[in-house]
Amino acid sequence: MIKKILPTMIGAALVGGMAPAVADVTVFGHLDTSVDYIDQNDSTTNLNCNTCSLGFKGSEDLGNGLKAIFKLDFQFDMTERNGKTSVRKGASVTGQTVGALTSKGGTITTGTTTKLVTGTAPNAVTSVSDKDSITDRDQWLGLAGNFGKVRIGTISTVYKSHGAMIDPYYRTAQQQRDRGLQSGLHRGAGEAGQGRAENTFRYDSPNWNGLQAAATYTMQRDTGGSTDNPFSVGAQYKNGPFLVFADYITSDAGSDDSAYKLGGKYELGMFSFLAQYEFDDGLISARGANQTGGKGDGADTWMLGASGKMGNAMAYFGYGQAEKGGSGSMASEYKVWQLMASYDFSKRTRVYAGFSEIDCDSADNNVCSGVKSNGGEDDKLSFGMKHKF
Repeated sequence: MIKKILPTMIGAALVGGMAPAVADVTVFGHLDTSVDYIDQNDSTTNLNCNTCSLGFKGSEDLGNGLKAIFKLDFQFDMTERNGKTSVRKGASVTGQTVGALTSKGGTITTGTTTKLVTGTAPNAVTSVSDKDSITDRDQWLGLAGNFGKVRIGTISTVYKSHGAMIDPYYRTAQQQRDRGLQSGLHRGAGEAGQGRAENTFRYDSPNWNGLQAAATYTMQRDTGGSTDNPFSVGAQYKNGPFLVFADYITSDAGSDDSAYKLGGKYELGMFSFLAQYEFDDGLISARGANQTGGKGDGADTWMLGASGKMGNAMAYFGYGQAEKGGSGSMASEYKVWQLMASYDFSKRTRVYAGFSEIDCDSADNNVCSGVKSNGGEDDKLSFGMKHKF
């Protein structure tokens, strides 16, 4: 209740105590910090903030069952004070390679010039990001009514949304999309099949006795003179202990540009069982290799998991595999297993611990990028705490 009253009080103070008519606004947030021991080529121990965020969401009753709705969500890192810049391979920055670049105050500097330019050189830089800066998450405006919901802005794809529903440790140090149990289509932001789609419309249908459908459509992505319009569609059915879903997503790049997914969850007393299978016409391979399409097809990623609860305590085990698709080395095989335990002090506060191991055939995809080129293990041990408000 306090979260809803506070924004109204602030608005009233700003206009000299006159309380204007405002929408029903809620402040919400997600804080998750962990100590992580990671053993790849070398071992390291770090303190991390896992997709920590602060946001505002709300609605205004327009009458006749119609509401205006909005959400503004911002991500930050509360474990670091000063900006640190990360560099990823795959494009060019003023003709310089990664080894020639330095980091200064969250910028990339080449000589005396500070500039960020993307290109296509395979061994230079694709992107530059400041991990401690405030970045946007889902941010949209829309309408809701008896017809469902229509939203416009930056918003998660249907493909990503359903994957999050079956991850018991979503947005923690051991979330499935970071440890290879779910594909790269559940991560990132952009206009080419990433998990968070920019310049996008999303429609969610009403709930028809447990059945719901949804779709996203991204406006006119310009790729070298051509105009692509990525989209995703999906449906879910939830009734009692059952949840099942099916999804399709495409970057609309013209060839080898789509992926499909089936998944679900079943609850049986104190136990829960979950599964997901992803298979592609190029998009899983493309996102895994940090490309935009045309990389062949046949890659698949699947996982199985089970959890058991006793009171406020829960234990979970998951196992998954990813197999190479297309030709060459754009999505090498790996196997992953994960063991987790957690305790919920309340609905908002949880502590957890877990270990996961990825056994990689090689280092030619994003999941296995930290191991040696001829393969190896990526081990991660985490102790964390989560609080939501």
